[in-house]
Amino acid sequence: MAKSKGGVTVAKVWELCEPIVREQGLTLWDVRYLKEGADWYLRIFIDKPGGVNIDDCERVSRAVNEPLDRLDPIENSYCLEVCSPGIERELVRDEHFAQFIGADIMVKMLRPIEGIGREFNGKLKSYEDGMVTIEDHSGENEVTINKKEAAWIKLDDF
Repeated sequence: MAKSKGGVTVAKVWELCEPIVREQGLTLWDVRYLKEGADWYLRIFIDKPGGVNIDDCERVSRAVNEPLDRLDPIENSYCLEVCSPGIERELVRDEHFAQFIGADIMVKMLRPIEGIGREFNGKLKSYEDGMVTIEDHSGENEVTINKKEAAWIKLDDF
């Protein structure tokens, strides 16, 4: 139940924040609501061409704080963090994969793939219906995985 509740929370926060972030001239990259130790965090990842800076994060944090309080999508106390997805940004949403076809990526699987292992890298060749095809750097081999079977998929040397 906690997972679906978190999913509903993320969806509500996304819906609220996306237009606010866009008004700031930025893109909403991801929203995560997670527990680390005893504390809950609501992380809003923002992006723009050339990357975001601390001023962008502060501006968005101020812009979403009051509307979040009004919406009150989270029952317990939490820490709001507005941040950049970083250089090795994690590809999460369908549009992330579509945007970075041809880019170098790193993959960490939940379970090892026979003959490949648990961690590997290559070029993002295609993405369709949750299936990710990665071509090795020689261009001779490729593997297709289900995105759900990966612990993470990140850009490599973005």
